[in-house]
Amino acid sequence: MLALALAGAGVATPLPVVATTSIVGDVVAQVGGERISVTVLMPSGTDPHAFEPTPRDLVTLSWARLVFLSGAGLEESLLPFLSAPEVAPKVVDLSAGLPLRELEEDHDHEHHHHGVDPHVWFDPLLVMAWVDRIAEALAAADPEGRDLYRSRAAAYQEALAELDRWIQGEVAKVPPERRLLVTDHWVLGYFAARYGFTEVGAIVPAFSTLAEPSAREWAELVDKIRALGVPAVFVAPDFNPALVAQLARDTGVRVVVLFYESLTDSDGPAPDYLAFMRENVRRIVEALGG
Repeated sequence: MLALALAGAGVATPLPVVATTSIVGDVVAQVGGERISVTVLMPSGTDPHAFEPTPRDLVTLSWARLVFLSGAGLEESLLPFLSAPEVAPKVVDLSAGLPLRELEEDHDHEHHHHGVDPHVWFDPLLVMAWVDRIAEALAAADPEGRDLYRSRAAAYQEALAELDRWIQGEVAKVPPERRLLVTDHWVLGYFAARYGFTEVGAIVPAFSTLAEPSAREWAELVDKIRALGVPAVFVAPDFNPALVAQLARDTGVRVVVLFYESLTDSDGPAPDYLAFMRENVRRIVEALGG
């Protein structure tokens, strides 16, 4: 009855959409505003590589008008649900068509790690491309909101451009020879390419946290950190503490926590994408600035 009363009063019901990750959900919400209602499938703090969907998630996906995913293989565990007939036509892959990075397979190693890097959100310019796709999809599903979506998209893209300029200014504080990144897995490639850093290595030399380093890969990483004098290693809050402790013991390197694939709760230091990037950049610059 309440819904009928609101409809009769000319109040539009928000367009129900689903976003796979909290990062995607925030960007979608910035474009959609009050005309949409966003449900985020993976709770804040979730490692998307390890996420295990439930039948309830399929229900959530089914009732949405649109389903936004980061793409490039990030949501691999969701593929059976996303390909379901009642879901597939509504899926919007935000990374489709972007210039994606690939990890070359190394046949000289015991373990072969390869694939496409899904962590595109570490380059704000690529997120600007996300925004265009989001605005187009929302306008197609809700033509009456087209002007609003375009206006909000333009405003948010300006905020992203300002973020990019701010990051460039912060990165300038780090001497070029200290712009060395060691991470828990290959996650900062787009950031490194955009802002002039070198990815020295990763504890797990893959684009997913689910792999494990071989003894040879571990020894090579330790040797690189020592030889280059890498100041810090950057890990997610919930990354394997035993591996992190072992690397610290083997190299004496400083361990710094970053937020990689999820926002924090609203009372945390990275409650939205802009804050997420600023907080990560502040921590990187503080650790490497010399």
